[in-house]
Formats: sequence, structure tokens, C-alpha cells
Amino acid sequence: MPRRRVEEQNLHAQRWVISYADFITLLFAFFVVMYAISSVNEEKYKQVADSLSGVFSGPEGNAERAIEGKTETDPAGIGVFQGGEGKSGTPTVKIIQPKPENSAVLKAIGEQMDVQFKKLIRSGHVAVQSNNLWVALELGANLVYPEGGGLPAITSDPVFERVAKILNQYDNPIHVEGYTDNQFISTDEYPSNWELSAARAAGVVRILELNGVKPQRMAAVGFGEYQPLADNETEDGRKMNRRIVIVVTRDRKTQRVVSAFGSEQVSEDAVSGILTESGLPESAIEKVVDEQGRISFRRKDQTQPIDTETLTSPETFAPQTQESPQ
Repeated sequence: MPRRRVEEQNLHAQRWVISYADFITLLFAFFVVMYAISSVNEEKYKQVADSLSGVFSGPEGNAERAIEGKTETDPAGIGVFQGGEGKSGTPTVKIIQPKPENSAVLKAIGEQMDVQFKKLIRSGHVAVQSNNLWVALELGANLVYPEGGGLPAITSDPVFERVAKILNQYDNPIHVEGYTDNQFISTDEYPSNWELSAARAAGVVRILELNGVKPQRMAAVGFGEYQPLADNETEDGRKMNRRIVIVVTRDRKTQRVVSAFGSEQVSEDAVSGILTESGLPESAIEKVVDEQGRISFRRKDQTQPIDTETLTSPETFAPQTQESPQ
């Protein structure tokens, strides 16, 4: 009778239990750590936050240090420096009343231009617009330039001589704005209306310089065809859109703002808002298109009137460094 073979037992069959136990132990430890991290002592957190706030916004001149125990400004008692030279709140600008002669100068320039170009104003070739911030002398391009040309005609020299004679009496900043209609142009000299409008503005600046106006006061800006005064679908409208505008501003800051938008497209209250409110964002200026397709810019909030007599300018900030508008 054959003997029964005794089967050997597999001693490693249950080793998976050890790995499973290790995994469960690690998983438990993981959740314990996560729970400990998520449990924040709100009182301690607030104390630490208050202490850190005191470091960055403490009162000026208070440099005492909390070394032991809690203090009024350091409730956590962790010992931090307070104050230093830091200042709390938003820094304010000291504004001084602008000089009364600033507005008087612009008024005088506008009156002289009205007298010098009375006949041209009546004929519609010239227009003068003025306010408390700038004076604009608009010249029809047909009066100054040949069609499609960027160099002023010789016949316009007497006009610029009279303009320079007025401007040489003052030191106000000047910039010249060039505009065109939407007629297509593509030449080697003027590939588009951008180049044409900028060349026309620069040509006027050069002629004014030849007539004695200091070049440091002047700048040339080209707006191309994109700021029309009238509808470009008609010949009369295109004639109105071809123009040069000589703008005399109260100071450098006003010049930068007006030249950025265009003197005929931005309202006085919008410029006033930018000058008086140092933190006024660009979104506070809205673009407005009227029924004729003309574009202008103005402040969105016009509920509060602006007192233009108290506008800020570089002369109104202390200390004063120059007598002439900058």
C-alpha cells in the first residue's frame, strides 16, 4: 500500500496582510496630519496677523520693541519692531492754488487769434476754440497743403508768421495735431494716412521754429483718419476732416493729456478729472460716438462739477522751480 504524500504548507501565502497593515497605518497617519494642519487657532492667527500689520503700518517715530510679554500693539508678545519710518495710508499731495495768470495767458492768446484771423474765421478756413486749459487754432488742410501733400504751401507762410508772432510772447507748451480724411493713399513717401497726418503736423512745427518759436516747447502728433469731425462719405465732410490744429496748453501736464486724446475729441471736464484726481483710471474716461459718427472722450461720472480754478499743475506743486509753465 503506497504511503500518502504530505503536502507542504506555503508559509508566505499570507504576507499581503503585512503590506496591507502598513498601508492602513500610513493612511491613518496622513489623515491625522491633514487634520492637524486644517485646525487653525483663530485667536493665535489673529494675534500674529495684528503683529505683522504693526510692523508695516506702525505710527511714525514709534521704534520701541516688545521684548517680553504682550503689549497693546503686539498682543501675541512675539517681540517685533514697530513703526520705523513707515507711513500709514495713501500719501497725499499738497496742492497749492494755481497762478491766476495761467488762465489769463490762454484768454489773451485766444483773443489775439480771434483778431488776427477774423477774416479767415468768417470764411470758414480757420476756427479758434479756447477754455481754461488750452487754446486750439484749427486750420483747414486745403488752406495750408496741396491735395495729398505733406509740405505746407508757400501761400500759407503769412498765416504761420502771425501765429508765431502771437506764440513768441509766451512760454506755454505747444503741440500740432494732424488729421486726414479716409481717402486711400499709398506712396513711397506716405504709405498711409498715418504718415501723411504726422508729416503735416511736423511741417507746421518746423515752420513755427523757423519763425522763432522755441522747439523745446513744441511737439507733433498725427491722428490719421481715425478722429473725423464729419462724415467721410461726402466731399464736404472729407474737407472738414482734413485739418491741422495748433494747440497751446496751460502746462506740460495738460499738454500730455490733451495730445493723448486729441484736442477736439476730449472734453475739458475729462482733462480736469485726470489733472485733479491722481488716481483716476483710464476706465473713468468713456468714448462717445454721436449721430454723425464723430468720436469724443469725456468723464463717465459728470454728476459733480469740476472747479477748473483749482486744477493742479506742475507750477502748483511745491517746491516751485520755474516761473514759466512746465
